[in-house]
Amino acid sequence: MSDLHTAAARAATLREQIERAIHEYFVLDQPTLSDQEYDRLFRELQALESEHPELRTPDSPTRRVGTPPQSQLAKHEHLVPMLSLGNAFDDDELRAWEDRLVRLAGDEIRRAGYTTELKIDGAAVSLTYEGGILVRGATRGNGTIGEDVTANLRTIRQIPLRLRGNGHPPRMEIRGEVYMPFDGFERMNEERVSEGAPVFANPRNAAAGALRQLDPAVSAARPLRFFGYAMAVPPGVPLPVRTQFAALEAIAAWGIPVAPHRARFDSLDAVAAWAHRLEHELRAGLNFAIDGGVVKVDQLTLQEELGVVGGREPRWAIARKFAPDIATTRLLAIEVNVGRTGAVNPYAQLEPVEIGGATVKLATLHNEAYVHGKDLRVGDWVQVKRAGEVIPQVIGPIPERRDGSEQTWSMPAKCPACDTLIEREEGEAAAYCPNVACPGRRLEGLVHFASRGAIDVRGLSYARISQLVEAGLVEDVADIFALRVDDLVPLERFAEKSAENLVAAIAESKTRPLARLVNGLGIRHVGDASAQLLARHFGTLDRLAAASKEEILAIRGIGDEIADAVVAFFGDASVRRLVRKLRERGVNFTEPEAVVEGGALAGKTVVITGTLPTLSRADATRLIESQGGRVTSSVSRATSFLVAGDEAGSKLDKAKALGIDVIDEAELLRRTGRPSQMPGELAR
Repeated sequence: MSDLHTAAARAATLREQIERAIHEYFVLDQPTLSDQEYDRLFRELQALESEHPELRTPDSPTRRVGTPPQSQLAKHEHLVPMLSLGNAFDDDELRAWEDRLVRLAGDEIRRAGYTTELKIDGAAVSLTYEGGILVRGATRGNGTIGEDVTANLRTIRQIPLRLRGNGHPPRMEIRGEVYMPFDGFERMNEERVSEGAPVFANPRNAAAGALRQLDPAVSAARPLRFFGYAMAVPPGVPLPVRTQFAALEAIAAWGIPVAPHRARFDSLDAVAAWAHRLEHELRAGLNFAIDGGVVKVDQLTLQEELGVVGGREPRWAIARKFAPDIATTRLLAIEVNVGRTGAVNPYAQLEPVEIGGATVKLATLHNEAYVHGKDLRVGDWVQVKRAGEVIPQVIGPIPERRDGSEQTWSMPAKCPACDTLIEREEGEAAAYCPNVACPGRRLEGLVHFASRGAIDVRGLSYARISQLVEAGLVEDVADIFALRVDDLVPLERFAEKSAENLVAAIAESKTRPLARLVNGLGIRHVGDASAQLLARHFGTLDRLAAASKEEILAIRGIGDEIADAVVAFFGDASVRRLVRKLRERGVNFTEPEAVVEGGALAGKTVVITGTLPTLSRADATRLIESQGGRVTSSVSRATSFLVAGDEAGSKLDKAKALGIDVIDEAELLRRTGRPSQMPGELAR
């Protein structure tokens, strides 16, 4: 036998041993190899593949990390679209869901049984396997097209590069959730604190952000995990199973982790009992976030018969959502912070308390009126909720636990950052610092200016901006455009290449349209939509800066509040100096004409609500307006249709009550000439 044949046989043995060890450690939690032995086998395989590159296979464990950083994420079209779930918040809504199914498919629904699963609070992805080998991994995206994050998903050791066993279709997608366990999330944040880096807000956002990193090595450093929950095959190809529960068992047999506490029940009453036990008993013992359970009609033939509602939600599945997590703790102090527009808002310093698996020390108090309306006092015992892994919020005090030592609070008369007198406008709940140059506004304003919805400077993160401010390199947004490679290289965590990349990204951001610049400037009351209206009407920053209140009010959709704020902003001497600096540094001051004559949405009045899968609110507004439509903020009988995303609220309810057409992002893209979403597999 030749040396190459001997090496190939040894490499195959090593791959099998290493993948078995990974499965035992990360999936079964029953390791049989010591860390030292695992490292020895891994290094031996690396050496063999380095000496004989032709032996490196697509499913080699050494391929999990090592792909060079990408310049951008490519797009990937799913075999069949990934859909979203409707919600049931109590047993009555769950029964109403079953009643709807019975009306459509008869009493067979009640005899077919249900499969129940955990609703993991993570980032939905699909894994494409061909011949049992992982060839592609992608985010959910808009359900039809996601972003190719194969290199990042390969770094998650729970995801097998080659499926175990047999019986899997020649080509298929495994759908699932990438998540971050609580203990890994806490350790990661502790490390970031020690390094002086900003901490992540919650496990879900940290996981989603890790997936979209252009450098797989960054993803590999994050404690990501994966659970699979569905399989999808090309249209016309039969699935190898007949029920959802069998699908979960097959996925697990192929070596893919499946969430615990899955079950099959013959009746909805048993499902409801499972949901109550999950919420009140089992949930507390989990090391990852869930926000409910998922209930699915078990038989796949019935799923196909029931179909999909509006191309968005499968009739045959529903999320049984849980009440928000609530805890009781002490309100130690009420402090205020200054936002990028000068808004001065209170926040609570709390005695640390664990809610939903995370330690909470701070919580929002919205504004001064909220504090007084709730009669919150420093020293109170308070209830705090943390719904859906968002910023914690103080619900209210527990007056019966007061002992007389509690103290009332009032908003300070002066800005804590610059000592300027705080202003309040009649009819407004919030207080404001009118000083445009207030240092308290500076950092948040710089972060907003560089963000995706504004100038979008790739690589200029919160931590980077803080570093530049501390180094004295940036005082206002115009200073960003004066940065040079020589300024950045001496800074910690900057190398020549990363400095060159950031300077190049800054140069590219100079060309953004005027609407992005106006939004980035942080004018009070001016957000994405109003910035677009102002930019399209005036065409240049000079014309906007010189406009009178009457000229601004002539724009449909702009009212007194915005007009007054714009005039006051550009009337400030420091703003005029800033505009001069931006001009000198070559920033674009014009808005291109982008409205299509006779566009697909000409004459339509549209409202957007909730979080869309791939489009930001600004992107969706621009798309609608480019096709002749008009975006408004409130639903009325004049509304042509509502575009609804995740966490849609009262606007969705009002639209349904008025009988207004409700569509999702995929349908919006279809109506404006993009690919439409077709019924297919489920994403949560």
